[in-house]
Amino acid sequence: MGLKTLIVDDEPVARRVLREELEEFGEIEIAGEAQDSTSALSAIGLLAPDLIFLDLQMPGGGGFDVIRKLPAAGNIPMVVIVTAFDQYAIQAFEAGAIDYLLKPIGRDRLAQAVDRALKLRVRPLAVAEQLASMQGIAESSGARTVRRIVARSGEEYLLLNADEVFAFEADGDLVWIVTAKKRYMATQSLKAIQERLQNTSFRRIHRGALVNIDHVRKMSTLSSQRWLITLSNSQEFIVSKRQAGNIRQLLSW
Repeated sequence: MGLKTLIVDDEPVARRVLREELEEFGEIEIAGEAQDSTSALSAIGLLAPDLIFLDLQMPGGGGFDVIRKLPAAGNIPMVVIVTAFDQYAIQAFEAGAIDYLLKPIGRDRLAQAVDRALKLRVRPLAVAEQLASMQGIAESSGARTVRRIVARSGEEYLLLNADEVFAFEADGDLVWIVTAKKRYMATQSLKAIQERLQNTSFRRIHRGALVNIDHVRKMSTLSSQRWLITLSNSQEFIVSKRQAGNIRQLLSW
């Protein structure tokens, strides 16, 4: 099956040219077009595309608005950024988009983007991680800072907002993501997760757990140097002696 592809651009001529170029690739199936962020999100919900060619500059809400609202579970689409002049976006999306294309798009560059999408198609984790990175950039562009967490449930990957996560808990080589009602498997080590979540509300409480202090309901004394944390979902964690002082200080203000 070809890559089900959606073209999003406010310029009809640009959409037509890109469609004609993409139709030359046998691996691409054009599923539809959209002219703004509203119609793009509607088409994404209806068509569930594998690949989106997304213009960043559109009236009434651009590509950043689309990226912020892309599906967080199920068929997570790959995104190729299309832009005429936004150099800052190009630099930012080097870390997240599967590719970025400058208008006018040369056929060789388009072929590279298609080839990259085909290779990533069989790597859902890589696609999820890249979308998480892009959504973090998009949120920052909107004067918010929201970290996205890649989680696994069976064979499916999904994206969680950081404030949905109550804790990360290591279990041998596995790391579990604890939310209000469910547990998901993390895709990174606890150390890597902690590094990504620096300067956020997450704190290491012992070597095997990272807790979101915004979800701490209470702290109880177990001994002079041992504390029990209860989260708002009633799950409990013991704070190590080494971390007790830091956690107590954070919660006291």
